Amino acid sequence: MDGKVALVTGSARGIGFAIATRLLAEGFSVVFNGISAPELPADRREAIEGTRKLGGGSYWYVQADVSTRSGRKSLLDLIEREAGRVDVLVNNAGMAPRERKDILDLTPEEYREVVLVNLEGPFFLTQAVARLMLETLKGGRIPGYCPCIVNISSVSAYAASTNRPAYCISKAGVSMMTTLYATKLAGRVAVHEVRPGIIETDMTSGVIETYKARVAGGLLPIERIGKAEDVAEAVAAIASGRFPYSTGNVIDVDGGFHLRRL
Repeated sequence: MDGKVALVTGSARGIGFAIATRLLAEGFSVVFNGISAPELPADRREAIEGTRKLGGGSYWYVQADVSTRSGRKSLLDLIEREAGRVDVLVNNAGMAPRERKDILDLTPEEYREVVLVNLEGPFFLTQAVARLMLETLKGGRIPGYCPCIVNISSVSAYAASTNRPAYCISKAGVSMMTTLYATKLAGRVAVHEVRPGIIETDMTSGVIETYKARVAGGLLPIERIGKAEDVAEAVAAIASGRFPYSTGNVIDVDGGFHLRRL
């Protein structure tokens, strides 16, 4: 993976951090990104340094809100200044609704906030990064350059939760975004969707005990809650470049939740 660069949004914690450190372990140089702090917490920096000692690449951290033009520009400026290329974009940044609210009570402001972060931001970041990738391919400067884009969606792309309508709509939009970019960029940039199920993270901490009880009651064929590392393994497999004749795929990392059973 010498020289390869990955940008992972929303990678200051949770699934994003697991993905970013997994790619670092694979030898990528990685751009970490978060929104709430100007730098990564000390424990995460220590984890990154431990990974680098085992053969990881360089890393950078950018505090940026990918739902804004300025935030996206900050990420691209760093890449152009420090790396000059990007091999893998992982659109992981996202948010849950601040309050679970019935679809009949949701306000336009609450709807827009979630959709802006989960769908509009990733859409336009993908647009900008895809242009950069195509320019790199056009220049023919890097032998073996096989760029890819991975969108992290959710089982909520198809499983309705009427108390999280904006979240479900945003993730369904990410699925169509994957299809659109995969179609447009086919043969040049691979675009895939990784669809996590119930994963134990900060975002699910408030409801995880409820989900554990449902898993114990038979909700999932693979009878355990998922881990952030499960998602990271799927992304690493795609980023490896070992699927040269594939694009637009959905990889379910959900313990079999998507299976229809009688």
